[in-house]
Amino acid sequence: MKKSLLYWMTLVMTIPFYALSQENVDQAMMQKIREEGLKNSKVMEIAFNLTDKSGDRLTNSEGYMRAANYAKETLAGWGLQNAAIDPWGEFGKGWDLEKMYLAMTAPYYKPLLAWPKTWTAGTKGLKKGGLIVVALKDSASLESLRGQLKGKLIIIDQYDAYKQSFKPDAVRYTDEELAKMAAATPPPAGGGRPNAANFSRGAVVGIAKVTNLLKAMAMKEGAVGMITTSTRNHDGTIFAQGGGGYKSTDPANFLDIALGIEDYNTLLRLAKSGTDVQMETEVKTKFQEKDLQGYNVIAEIPGTDPLLKDEVVMIGAHLDSWQSGTGATDNASGSSVMMEAMRILKTIGVQPKRTIRIGLWSGEEQGLLGSRGYVKKTFMDASGNPNAAHEKFSSYYNIDNGTGKIRGIYLQGNAACAEIFAKWFEPFHDLGAKTITISNTGGTDHQSFDGAGLPGFQFIQDPIEYNTKTHHSNMDVYDHLIEDDLKQIATIVAAFSYNAAQRDAKLPRKK
Repeated sequence: MKKSLLYWMTLVMTIPFYALSQENVDQAMMQKIREEGLKNSKVMEIAFNLTDKSGDRLTNSEGYMRAANYAKETLAGWGLQNAAIDPWGEFGKGWDLEKMYLAMTAPYYKPLLAWPKTWTAGTKGLKKGGLIVVALKDSASLESLRGQLKGKLIIIDQYDAYKQSFKPDAVRYTDEELAKMAAATPPPAGGGRPNAANFSRGAVVGIAKVTNLLKAMAMKEGAVGMITTSTRNHDGTIFAQGGGGYKSTDPANFLDIALGIEDYNTLLRLAKSGTDVQMETEVKTKFQEKDLQGYNVIAEIPGTDPLLKDEVVMIGAHLDSWQSGTGATDNASGSSVMMEAMRILKTIGVQPKRTIRIGLWSGEEQGLLGSRGYVKKTFMDASGNPNAAHEKFSSYYNIDNGTGKIRGIYLQGNAACAEIFAKWFEPFHDLGAKTITISNTGGTDHQSFDGAGLPGFQFIQDPIEYNTKTHHSNMDVYDHLIEDDLKQIATIVAAFSYNAAQRDAKLPRKK
């Protein structure tokens, strides 16, 4: 039956815009990538080497360098070229924990699970002494403590009652949540946070100032250390991060030990009741001060097209972690899937038009330092202006949000990439990946590229336990990784990097 012109115009208008795109996707290659990535994966073997075998990976620590050397040698062994442990600039001192023991010995014996914060000094042997309660009110209130701190372990008078949670630790995004992301409007220029978020800034700064005064007094008088906690530290999960400065000129920080809230509250209740609480502790730490440079791991599959081989597509993740776990979901998961993506491409014999390069970054936890250093030295001239490599850069793809599978991608306000990515996701709709949001997301290394005017993207991942249990905690270990999710991530990243390397033009940049 003959259709009217109005009918055909209506039909065309109902087709998603991206479906009209001329974006070409090599479906045979997508199938090869899926076959290798989902059926022959090595991602858990890689993760084992980065976590259990390397240990924690605090930047410039022994564990970080073990992992960096493993990554470099493994990538080179797969046939990637120019594999290197690449210096990006001065970071500061490395720090390693060699021994940790903490116990209450009176009024009865109780061993305690605890973690020293990074870049803090040790105890110089086993120390025994009483627990002293300190209220952090103001600087004047500290004067009453003078002469009382020698040989003491300090506990802050801050009681936070344990509260049960009735929410699951591990979750995935619902269809409704993903739909809300997809419907988001473009972020405002600058992407600043609401001023309301800073309402308590003055109080926080005040407490920090008094805490620093306390630490200075305690060090001068010969206190053993201090124990601290937070409401997040419960049920055996302890979040322990930095204890102070790490630059070459920074002294060793006063020993600060993170404790679970249940044990912390036990000690605080006992001490405030007038009970004589006796403690013993031994902490041994080691500082690495010979080489203050920070190092990334870089390797690549060179491009083969004479006209495009100098153009670069990058994938990456941060390799560094904090000290209490082995940084499995933050971010050995990201580093493992990026390495696996490169392995997939090499194994199936990809000959990309553009160069595909991997970057595994250090210093992310201290402010995206490794990726920022790399972007500065690679894509900027001595005056801080974009250079020729900047012009030849296509795009960067990042993973850093735990072990959860990819559900989509953040555009970082780059609307011109929406229809391109929609087409690239089509072969993976059955794996749950298709959401595209114009929104920004922050706090990780794609920002180093995006901030320099280079197309940089972070994938949307299911949160799983990331924000409830594993992020920066002693529970961030291999057993909290989900193998099938990591296989899915590596497969999609391999496909995205291949598509970016093969398309006729580099990805469009934000206006």
